[in-house]
Amino acid sequence: MTNTSPVSPKNTGAPRRLNARSRMVTEGVARAPNRSMYYAMGYQEQDFVKPMVGVANGHSTITPCNSGLQKLADAAITALEEAGAKAQVFGTPTVSDGIGMGTEGMKYSLVSREVIADSIETCVNGLWQDGVVVIGGCDKNMPGGMMALARTNVPGIYVYGGTIKPGHYKGKELNIVSAFEAVGEFTSGRLSEIDLKGVEQHACPGSGSCGGMYTANTMSSSFEALGMSLPYSSTMANEDAEKVASAHESAIVLVEAIKNNLRPRDIITKKSIENAVSVIMAVGGSTNAVLHFLAITSAAEIDWTIDDFERIRKRVPVIVDMKPSGNYLATDLHQAGGIPQVMKILLDGGLLHGDCITITGKTIAEVLKDVPSVPRADQNVIRTLENPLYPHGHLAILKGNISPEGCVAKITGLKNPSITGPARVFNSEDDAMAAIMAQKILPGDVMIIRYEGPKGGPGMREMLAPTSALVGQGLGESVGLITDGRFSGGTWGMVVGHVAPEAFVGGTIALIEEGDSVTIDANKLLIQLNVSEAEIAKRRAAWKQPQPRYTRGLLAKYAFLASSASKGAVTDLNLD
Repeated sequence: MTNTSPVSPKNTGAPRRLNARSRMVTEGVARAPNRSMYYAMGYQEQDFVKPMVGVANGHSTITPCNSGLQKLADAAITALEEAGAKAQVFGTPTVSDGIGMGTEGMKYSLVSREVIADSIETCVNGLWQDGVVVIGGCDKNMPGGMMALARTNVPGIYVYGGTIKPGHYKGKELNIVSAFEAVGEFTSGRLSEIDLKGVEQHACPGSGSCGGMYTANTMSSSFEALGMSLPYSSTMANEDAEKVASAHESAIVLVEAIKNNLRPRDIITKKSIENAVSVIMAVGGSTNAVLHFLAITSAAEIDWTIDDFERIRKRVPVIVDMKPSGNYLATDLHQAGGIPQVMKILLDGGLLHGDCITITGKTIAEVLKDVPSVPRADQNVIRTLENPLYPHGHLAILKGNISPEGCVAKITGLKNPSITGPARVFNSEDDAMAAIMAQKILPGDVMIIRYEGPKGGPGMREMLAPTSALVGQGLGESVGLITDGRFSGGTWGMVVGHVAPEAFVGGTIALIEEGDSVTIDANKLLIQLNVSEAEIAKRRAAWKQPQPRYTRGLLAKYAFLASSASKGAVTDLNLD
């Protein structure tokens, strides 16, 4: 019997429903009204035996991350038609993290991940498509798209929009984080207003996603390692012709996957998730990857917890020297051999599962067969396992009385990964940013930014503006920052995010008072409020939950449904 449930219950890859092609052929006269709708769009009778393939197009002129996607969608559409399929194009929304950063609009960023996943699921299942090409650029496009692929479990492939090329000003290479850090330099008198404007105007020279190993490039790299994107595609620049060619090839590969009934849950397994997270550690990826892979594994119904990231971190070194804490951009990594070179080093070192299947139908080992085992000598981006930047991964899971469920710290690039200091408490990012700009934060302080979690924010705003301002003022190494919100992939410093339980539900972060002693110790994986348990209990008894910041609309719905950050901050976890 054909499984007609919306999602296959197991990772078996078994048929989940009659596909669009089968329905058109087998249901005959009963489908005539439906076929009439297709005739209105130019379909011919012979088209109804072809696979109906969705093209989830994230193109928009909202952000440079997505402004170059239409040419990729066009290439995919052409390739689908050439390969004997019919393309069904629909749009997906996006918001720009870079543009929304530091504003109320940033609260929609993480929420958009859920909206993107829901919109793709709606179209793919609502039209019973046989497969889907998902095309996206900005940070939340990718986890949202992958969550939808895991939910619907129809053959699918992810096409990353591509990275931006570096900007230049006065002989210095720039990227989007340069502009945020320039604000801090300006307020501390280390940069003139003319040069501030110069950095602002030259940081982003064209289309493509933020250029370092920030969230977009982290997720694209991990998707390549996961097996859901083509080799080398994750580090290509949007403006280069090879990105269009890769989109074309991706669509052709997908049609073959449809013929072979190769589905996302055949590819997205616990072993392939381990591969993806290993690559994230090796390249020094974004803290947001923790949140997003918790969400992806939840959608794929894979047994994966926040502690699994720590398990991988302990065995995988950082071997790629990437911004924000390193020196290079994604375009440099691409020229140095890209993610396949990184994966081959990990595979030879016993740190990848070579038997995992990819969307190409080949295993990881087969895909990497011709990649050299040693990186080229004429580059400094990729190192060997014998000469890593850091002996262990950079995304540490800290626990303690402030965050018993676990929180995330990026610990590379720091001279001293521990700090104990007085708490400087702020109930919003805006209040914290005002204090930084007024130069009221001093070396040794530990900033607490709370009520910015999944429910309290709502939406877990990223703290790139305050963290970059601290770096720009020369405080990146000497000031700690703890939040139940998130950080941009461009953030570095003594920062800890995703604190859970969050303040809004009564987590200990809500009980910290100005001047309390607080410890962040990445060596001990500890985040601690140095106050007696009796005092904490007293404060907890007196604490009252604040009124929700939103009571209607999308943000209110998200706040009501969102899970803890330690479980991915997803909206469909506890619906039964």
